[in-house]
Amino acid sequence: MSLLERIAGAPITWGVDGSPGWGHLMDPDRVLGEMASLGLAATELGPDGYLGATPDEITGRLRRHGLRLVAGFVPVVLYRSHLLDAELARFVRAVETLVAGGAEVAVLGPATDLPGYDTPVELTAAEWSVLLSGLRRATELAEARGVTVALHQHWGMAVQRPEDVERILERSSVGLCLDTGHLALAGIDPVEVAEAAGDRVRHVHLKDLDGGLARRVRDGDLPFRRAVVEGLFRPLGRGDVDVEALIRILEAQGYRGWYVLEQDTALDGEPPSGMGPIEDARISVEFLRGLAAEPPDPADRGRTAATAEQGPVTGA
Repeated sequence: MSLLERIAGAPITWGVDGSPGWGHLMDPDRVLGEMASLGLAATELGPDGYLGATPDEITGRLRRHGLRLVAGFVPVVLYRSHLLDAELARFVRAVETLVAGGAEVAVLGPATDLPGYDTPVELTAAEWSVLLSGLRRATELAEARGVTVALHQHWGMAVQRPEDVERILERSSVGLCLDTGHLALAGIDPVEVAEAAGDRVRHVHLKDLDGGLARRVRDGDLPFRRAVVEGLFRPLGRGDVDVEALIRILEAQGYRGWYVLEQDTALDGEPPSGMGPIEDARISVEFLRGLAAEPPDPADRGRTAATAEQGPVTGA
């Protein structure tokens, strides 16, 4: 499939997140209808139960809007040994929902046992061993059901910092979900991770980033969710991440998976018809259409303002 045929949406681009107190959740039929109106081919699942309580409800709703299900974000605490079996059992239930909906990728968020995304954690060597073992088990459980695991580095989760990503690349073989915004927020160059990971890149979340707000989050001056409300994540081409370079590199490397518009947004109410998150999503779609129309030049990768300040992933 062409690049434009591999663009999906994510409910969080429309402000739909399952975190307590995140914000207003738009009606799922409006969200899916707006995705379809932009020409998107597919969606991620969103929070548990958002698109339906059963697989039949989920697939029926997707069918009405002409969309397919490609993946779902599943947060799992893998570094606490006493929680691991229960967390993996919950992960399997989520995977089975994805399978029933026709999805092929489980985006695994390496969650912490702390609320929200504002308290950093630094795992001990023993906790890293538990997490890496948990990743192997999660991958095996998913693959047995025909689903690929893609680990998502994420601000405020157990895999956040450059050294965390290095450890994952060096000590595991798990597939990756590259999130341009969360990588750049942590001071990691997404292009260098793509080059280092090669065919381990199984899924991609696209968002742009306000470099000034990102610095304030990294410095501890601004909580993550507050930054999201203030516009931390931007539509593609309107921030400091070299999204074009990343896509050029991935395509040159033979990546043929999905590119998901996944611009974290928090809402305080239902936007008027035709307004709200669809406006940013439309800008991102137009950015990708323009990119698809240009001849590829993977050598012209540049550097991003957001990541150059922090430097590359060591060894990437």
